[in-house]
Amino acid sequence: MKFIISNIKLSLDHDPKELEMAALKKLKIPGSQMKGYRVVKESIDARKKPDIYMVYSLLVETEGKTRIPSDNDVRLVEETPEEVLTPGNRKLNTRPIVIGTGPAGLFAGLVLAQNGYNPIVLERGEPVEKRNLTVERYWENGTLNPESNVQFGEGGAGTFSDGKLTTRINDRRCEKVLQEFYESGAHEEILYRAKPHIGTDVLKQVVVNMRERIRSYGGEVRFGAKVTNLKVKDGQISGVVVNDEEEIPAEVVVLAIGHSARDTFEALFQGGIHFTQKPFSIGVRIEHPQEVINAAQYGASASHPRLGAADYQLFYKTGERTAYSFCMCPGGLVVASASEPDTIVTNGMSEYARNRENANSAWVVSVEPGDFGGNHPLQGIQFQRNWERLAFEAGGRNNSAPVQRLEDFLEGRASKSLGTVKPSYTGSVTPADMNQCLPDFVTKSMRESISYFDRKLRGFGMKDAVLTGVETRTSSPVRIPRGDTLEAEGVAGLYPTGEGAGYAGGIVSAAVDGIRIAEQIVKTYRFNG
Repeated sequence: MKFIISNIKLSLDHDPKELEMAALKKLKIPGSQMKGYRVVKESIDARKKPDIYMVYSLLVETEGKTRIPSDNDVRLVEETPEEVLTPGNRKLNTRPIVIGTGPAGLFAGLVLAQNGYNPIVLERGEPVEKRNLTVERYWENGTLNPESNVQFGEGGAGTFSDGKLTTRINDRRCEKVLQEFYESGAHEEILYRAKPHIGTDVLKQVVVNMRERIRSYGGEVRFGAKVTNLKVKDGQISGVVVNDEEEIPAEVVVLAIGHSARDTFEALFQGGIHFTQKPFSIGVRIEHPQEVINAAQYGASASHPRLGAADYQLFYKTGERTAYSFCMCPGGLVVASASEPDTIVTNGMSEYARNRENANSAWVVSVEPGDFGGNHPLQGIQFQRNWERLAFEAGGRNNSAPVQRLEDFLEGRASKSLGTVKPSYTGSVTPADMNQCLPDFVTKSMRESISYFDRKLRGFGMKDAVLTGVETRTSSPVRIPRGDTLEAEGVAGLYPTGEGAGYAGGIVSAAVDGIRIAEQIVKTYRFNG
């Protein structure tokens, strides 16, 4: 028999043997009756400092029949057969095409390949090995490759992030996402940590391994293959055009282009694909010394080796808007993330160890379509561009990012110099005024939220905290509507997916959406390749 035992609280200094003893006590059985156990969830309870606990959920297997105790923390696991995908009846005579290798594209490609559909996966940017060098060159001297950068290339924008795998969605496919990442080289702890992360340094190799797994199942992965047009005939997708010259026939196309593929959005719109505006958020990256965040979250236990670098998540409602932290990177870096010339875009990333000096997070405010300044479906892109170009201006028009001390921002004056917190930004920086590169309603909401954030997380409002602008790529500014069959409105065989299509907000949710699309294709078509 198998049981899930939850809410096992142990001290930070507990011995591993205590986990087994706690499970036996909950089940009220002798040790000889336990076949084994594994941790399925591990989290930290720091709500009542200085008493901080590790909290575990275990999957326990017992010998023979075990009486189920009357304990709300003990649940019998019912064995359910694994779902098997059965191919549909419609003939698929051409290989399915997947456009993009972010999480949605990678997982769509992987599931299609695992089921024998031999997908062709097209990526406009470079493979990770080359992309990494291209990105480092941009960080060092500002030389931007518009086709391969922090936004474009193998693994998508998530490759240069923290590899955070937290998600608010509750979907059976989440477990597959974690398992496939683990089988591709991520550390085993992602399978049970409450807030799992892979780390940028590890994620780069994980992405390579996923590429090779797709190939091992019969798929094809091509780089430098930018889809510049779709071929549609009588309301049915019939192929894609690559680099304005090569046409590949296709009856099924998965559109997983990411939230920053602005030129592709524009080409698709001109080609008749339906788009709608979608809300997102903009703001800055804010940096504090990691030790300040650790002390705020863990108090006197901050240096305990079981805790590691602390994170946080903050929300504050200001009228009709929400100011909040997003994509928090403990012990990480603020990274230059532009994909167009003469713009400044920021993002955050952490390596697996999360051992850098500063903590950083996006500090952003919600933006609605009514703020975009027009009704055109792609107007949100222009809204983003405007503030990214103004950030370029505020930084001195030399690819330096504008930075500002928090105290100066709150007092409404430009920074002339910085204080004790040194910016970790991967390019050059220039002291400036964030009011020059953000809407008034955004900076107003940020200022309104600061006292609340500082009460919730002591030290957040420290005078020398550094703001780096601007953060505009929190999510896609568009959605590509799709129907019950998950196909784009008016174009049979075209499957928009992931963040770029407006159906995800993070690595796991994008990957889940990619899997969902692949499953729909398998259930609909029988590949005759």
